Amino acid sequence: MTHQAPPPASSSAADPGRQIAQLREALRLVERIAGRGDAGREDSRLDEAARVSEAYDRALPVARRRFEALAAETVIWAAAGVEALLIAGQGAPPRAAAARLADSLARALNALEESLR
Repeated sequence: MTHQAPPPASSSAADPGRQIAQLREALRLVERIAGRGDAGREDSRLDEAARVSEAYDRALPVARRRFEALAAETVIWAAAGVEALLIAGQGAPPRAAAARLADSLARALNALEESLR
């Protein structure tokens, strides 16, 4: 049996609202590549970040760890997906791939918020 150390704590782990806001920005970028309009408003995103931060502060330690693990995992695959889209988009924008990534990212953001409820 091997032992894996937990992922290192990052400075953004202390600010879950910031993590959510950054992931929402990535989602906006991916939706633009997919040819979708910007449906969200800036003030609603700020409200969302504040709600997530407040829920994180009230959450039990186990829920916090779950949120941090899900957030770290989401950041890794979302960054890889965005990078792949940007590389692939040198010609025509890869709209279908971007739409799929956007849908996955939206589901992951919902799961992150649910993990704190």
